[in-house]
Amino acid sequence: MLSKITAALRGFVARIEREGGQALAEYGLILALIAIAAIIALGVLGVVIAGNLDDIGACLGGANGTCPFVP
Repeated sequence: MLSKITAALRGFVARIEREGGQALAEYGLILALIAIAAIIALGVLGVVIAGNLDDIGACLGGANGTCPFVP
C-alpha cells in the first residue's frame, strides 16, 4: 500500500517538474511579445514627436508661411 502511494507521489512530482520548464518558456514568449510591442509603439511615437518638434522649430526659426500653428 505504501509503495503505491509513494509511486503516485513520484508521478505527481514528476508531472509538476515537467510543466515547470514549459511555463517558464511561455512566460519568456509573453515577455518577448510585450517587448516587441513596446519597441514598435515607442518607434511610432518617436516619429510623431520628432515631426511635432520640427514644426515647432520651423515656427521658432522665423520661417514665414511654414508654421502650422499660426493662421
